[in-house]
Amino acid sequence: MVGPDGSVDPVEPSDAAMAADNWAAPDVGTPVEAGSPGAVDITFTVQATQGARPISPYVYGVNDGDQAGPHHLPLVRSGGNRLTAFNWENNASNAGSDYMFENDDYLCTGTGCDNPGTYLKQLIDQASAASAAMVLTVPIVDYVSADKSPGGDVRNSGSNYLSTRFKQNKVKGSNLQNPPNTTDAFVYQDEMVNWVAQTEPHATVLYQLDNEPDLWSSTHAEVHPNAVTYAELLQRDVEFAKAVKTVTPSAVVLGPVNYGWQGFVNLQNASDSMTDGDFLAWWLGQMKSAATSWGKPVVDVMDLHWYSEVGNGGSGKGPGQDCRINTDPTTATNLPADCTTQAGLAGEAAQREQAPRSLWDSTYVENSWIPGSMGNKAIDLIPLMQKKISTGDPTMKLSFTEWNYGGGSDISGSIATADTLGVFGANGVYLASLFPIWHDESFTYAGFDAYRNYDGKGAAFGDTSIAAATTDVPDSSVYASLQSADASHLVIVVINKATTTKTAGIEISHSTVYTKAAVYALTQGGGAKMVAGTGLTAVATNAFKYTMPAQSVTVIVPSP
Repeated sequence: MVGPDGSVDPVEPSDAAMAADNWAAPDVGTPVEAGSPGAVDITFTVQATQGARPISPYVYGVNDGDQAGPHHLPLVRSGGNRLTAFNWENNASNAGSDYMFENDDYLCTGTGCDNPGTYLKQLIDQASAASAAMVLTVPIVDYVSADKSPGGDVRNSGSNYLSTRFKQNKVKGSNLQNPPNTTDAFVYQDEMVNWVAQTEPHATVLYQLDNEPDLWSSTHAEVHPNAVTYAELLQRDVEFAKAVKTVTPSAVVLGPVNYGWQGFVNLQNASDSMTDGDFLAWWLGQMKSAATSWGKPVVDVMDLHWYSEVGNGGSGKGPGQDCRINTDPTTATNLPADCTTQAGLAGEAAQREQAPRSLWDSTYVENSWIPGSMGNKAIDLIPLMQKKISTGDPTMKLSFTEWNYGGGSDISGSIATADTLGVFGANGVYLASLFPIWHDESFTYAGFDAYRNYDGKGAAFGDTSIAAATTDVPDSSVYASLQSADASHLVIVVINKATTTKTAGIEISHSTVYTKAAVYALTQGGGAKMVAGTGLTAVATNAFKYTMPAQSVTVIVPSP
């Protein structure tokens, strides 16, 4: 784990599972020690011979395939509440509590949308066109939508609505058909995986076991009105994961797809939580046992959703402090007046920019109800989850298939996004995909550009994270990378969270002597895009001085 002072914990439980086949630690040779940049506000130290580890390209994922091409993003996920009752045979789905518990054609309209796999093919082809992998959701509840009309709550269709408005969702096990039989009462998920393998053999497809099962009894009361238990979810996860891998043995399977903190801890107060204890610790142990019995991993990735609770049940110490940072004031209703004032919005933005520290910083106690539930301790989320994995099932990887800190229409969203992506890459997360929640996510996606398209021509952060530290954690962040195929290719991302300019000194320990550096900056005034700035000239051996704009994300690319 990369600590707040840049130190690296050598115990990294997910490294072996996460390392890419084509990654090798770059040989940087004997480093030349950096000179002094002189008097500065903040010092960033980059050390090429320390902390080298692969960055999984899948951390730069999104839940909106339209963004993959323009921003050069390598992964797209199809998920969310809509997919729990999705029928791949006719592309019908149910909105659940998001919209009237209605069966409809929301996901697929137009030519061919009554045919098997049409929506899936649209998704996969769009991702493949952008050279992106695809995460597909596998429904694991007992029923999926049978039709697309009439509108309204399906539960008003009679006491037998499950047999008239839905089809039974199952694993077939053998005699898989392509195309499937669309006239029977069943939809088989292993036939869906078989269809993908045969119809889209060119694509890289990963499979996710449903969506937020801890909330099924509220979000999808039409098909699962009772709260899920540990035992039930385990049974469903094992059954459907095995079905996926029986068809496609090399498939990567993600679960249990918990919605948030209470899901992680006790599966939203499941009835067997008092007996079985911490849910994720229990689930990991059960998955290890299942893998031992089956002879190979059943689920490969422990997948979570993370929407910061900052401002929700917080301290109320100032304007906007009790306004949740993920709540969009443009679209939300009945917000306290303090959430939409200029001072309130500024307070929310300041909290948003600090909130990613809960992913890694053991010294940071965020302004939400979660630390209080832990005895006022820091959340320290990634180290916490990696320790659970190390203890319960060391082969498991870690992912976050939904996350977003809000603020997509201003620079605070860029800062939180760029900071989070840096944390994911530096700390061994295998996969992550941002879920759009704001009325305008342009600044959010601009934050991705710092890592995937900083020059507007596809230039990207490297595939190897190296040690990088800042002397001012609250006001700044720094991430550094090399390219495994070119140890001299260094890319640095620096973030200024302060509302004033800061003079940064950048000290680089590397065998290459860098004399100049290109600069690309993202600011509120520059719009939602990286803008090339005036290059830097070294002020001493491998030392640069850079005046960071207030509230900015900057990519610095040194060269000899």
